[in-house]
Amino acid sequence: MSAYESIRQGLNEALEFAQGQQTDARIHQVAVPVVDVAAIRASTGLSQGAFARSIGVAKGTLLNWEHGRRRPTGPAQVLLAMIAKKPSLVSDLLR
Repeated sequence: MSAYESIRQGLNEALEFAQGQQTDARIHQVAVPVVDVAAIRASTGLSQGAFARSIGVAKGTLLNWEHGRRRPTGPAQVLLAMIAKKPSLVSDLLR
């Protein structure tokens, strides 16, 4: 099967699944844990400004997460969960 055919088949299966039809597609559920942003930042030893810069978000966004006004979602939530497991991750990668 060519790359084009494989991609086309995958897209068709995704559409069928979204429409509630039975498909042979494999479905993967990934559970990303809820994160305590303030505790994660504290474990890195970085200030709010430095931590926000290191993960590519505005300081205001970080403050909203830390104070519970908003929650990180998507890639930010995954990145924070990774940093929770290994606080040195950001400094290791950005040296």
